[in-house]
Parts: sequence; structure tokens; C-alpha cells
Amino acid sequence: MMILLKNGEVYSPTYLGKKDILIANGVIGVVDDSISIGLLGTYVNEYDVSGKVIIPGLIDGHVHITGGGGEGSFKTRTPELTLSECIKGGITSVVGVLGTDGSGRTMTNLVAKAKGLTEEGISCYCTSGNYHLPVKTLTGSIENDIMFIQEIIGTGEIAISDHRSSQPTKEEIAKLASESRIGGLLSGKSGIVIVHVGSGPAKLTILEDVIKTTDVPMKQFLPTHINRTEDLLEAGIHYAKKGGYIDFTTSSVQGERRDLRSSRCLKRVLNEGIDVQQVTFTSDGQGSLPKFDGSGNFIGLGIGSVTSLFSEVRNAILEEGVPMEEALKVVTSNPAHILKLPKKGNIMEGMDADLVMLDQETLEIDSVLAKGKWLMEKKELVIKGTFE
Repeated sequence: MMILLKNGEVYSPTYLGKKDILIANGVIGVVDDSISIGLLGTYVNEYDVSGKVIIPGLIDGHVHITGGGGEGSFKTRTPELTLSECIKGGITSVVGVLGTDGSGRTMTNLVAKAKGLTEEGISCYCTSGNYHLPVKTLTGSIENDIMFIQEIIGTGEIAISDHRSSQPTKEEIAKLASESRIGGLLSGKSGIVIVHVGSGPAKLTILEDVIKTTDVPMKQFLPTHINRTEDLLEAGIHYAKKGGYIDFTTSSVQGERRDLRSSRCLKRVLNEGIDVQQVTFTSDGQGSLPKFDGSGNFIGLGIGSVTSLFSEVRNAILEEGVPMEEALKVVTSNPAHILKLPKKGNIMEGMDADLVMLDQETLEIDSVLAKGKWLMEKKELVIKGTFE
């Protein structure tokens, strides 16, 4: 059966106004002012979504889908991502990553989990490697992982400026980025290198050195956790003004610090004149969020949540006054472009029918479709994960 959504206020994420959307075979077939089903009536389920804002399904480009951490020993290993958490957060596309732990959490686990989430109803991808170099790959090389494993679209998260990293050299980062880029070029994928940036004093220096002294393009890298500290945020602004991408983490143990919330940081970088297309939000969902003292001793642990992603977008709109079109881009069209997911992140004919409906007054998530199937209707889950 086809689905016809009538009378929704559509942000593609560009504002399109009140539109009807016809969905067929999991794809957006028509977006128009008024669609009449005529003789197709018996083949179409029609929904009046007056009072709803329709946006593209959210893309979360940094989630520990198999769980993360163990940075406070084995008992602190965080649980796997569940499908229902994604649905509640309006997330229809996810990129899975490994973090500190590349031994207890492996590439085989990661790819298997990505396949499982895709089978359950959303779109799930992943990257090759974890914090440490040399990268532990699935096939024996980064290039082969990206070329021949459907789910793998890039590399990371590789850690820099962090006491938990492998303290990589400029040459190691450059070689990794080159392999990832070549794998991407040969397979039509992004080959992006996701870079975990810690709170160390070097900040983004090693990336800037690679870009300055090699032929690796600046936009081969997506440094994340840029809102970790005020100093790193300043360095990120400087980096973005040179043309680089920056990513803000919506889950944070520094959540009490309003000045470092992703919503506040988005407003700040836009005020600095940075193009919104250089900015993304990711949740760091299911990642362990450890707290360390000044000597690097573990003193506590939090856990990232994918539902924080839209929460910070909503805060950017309602609390910080960021225009809705701009705020939505950081979780829709921007990651779709950077991660090279051509069927995602926009509402237009031929795109995957990944859609989220928001209450027009509160901007709370009401309903979710992924690949043309209802996952949540009127705040009630239609489906859950296999073993939920």
C-alpha cells in the first residue's frame, strides 16, 4: 500500500510550506501542494497530518551501537543500542562506531549489529577501527573494509589529544586518511575519518599539521566532541573558519554547562560567520562518558543517549532562536552530504521515505516513518527491536 500524507508543514529541511507527500515502495514519490489519489484510492492509505511539521528522518553519525566503554573496568561496559531508542529520538539513519575498547568490542560485532538494526527497520552504517592506531580492521585493510563491506563508509573514531589515545603521529594520521579516502573514492562512499578529540592541550593541531603538509583534503576529517571544553570550542571555531567540518556532541557529562550545550554552540558558531553546512550534531549514544580528575584517574561515568540529538536541535530552535531550517540541517542534509548518503537527509522525490512528524506548537516528536513504514504513530511505538 502507498501512503499519502496530507496538509503537513514541510521542512525539507528548507521550508517548503504546506504540502502533500505520496510514498510508494519506501520512496518519496511526489511532493506537491495537493495530491489527489483518484482511481488509486484502494491502494493508498491517506493520513491528514494537519497541525504537524514534517522533517527528514534524523541522521546520527556517531553512535556506539554495540555499547561502549569499560573505562571503569568490565562492569562499566555500556549496553547495546535498541531500535526503540532510535525511534523515540526520530533517528532513521545511524552510523555505528567503536571507541576506547577495540578488544572486547570488535569489528565483527559492529558490522553484525549494523546489519541487525537495518533488518529491524532503520538504516545503519558503521566505520572501521576505534580510538587506536594501527586500526583493527575486518578484512585486513581500511581500503578493503570500505570497498567491500557494504555497511562500512569510513574510518574512526580515531582519538587525538586524549590520554586514552595511542598518541598517533602526523604520519600515521595522514596514512590512515589516505587509505580511507582511496577506499571511499573506489566504492562511491565518503571515506570520512571521524576523529575523537579529547581535552588535551594539542587540540586539533595534528589535523592542521596533516592538512598543511600533505595533500589530504581538510574535509576528509570530521572532528567530534568540539564542545568538550571552552578551549577546544575556540580551536574548533578557528578550524571551521579555515574550511573544516566540526561536530558537536549532544550527550555530555558537562551537560550542566549551558555554554557548552550543542544548541548554544551552534548559535555561537553561526554568529561567528561559519557556514551551517560545516556543522553537524551527533549523540555519542550508548558511549561511556567517563569523568577523570586532573591526574587522569577515573572518578565517575555517564552514558550517552541518542534521544539527546533531537532534544538539542529543539533547544537550538526554541531557546537559542536558531532558524528551524538551519537547526535541522545539522542532523539531516549536512550529515547526508558529509557521509555521502545520497538518499537521506532531504524531503524530495526519489529520496528514501524517512520522515518525522512534529507537533506544530511544541515541536515534540509525534510520529516516525523509515523507508516508508510506520515506526511510531501519535507517540506510540508501532514496532520494537526483536528482543525488546
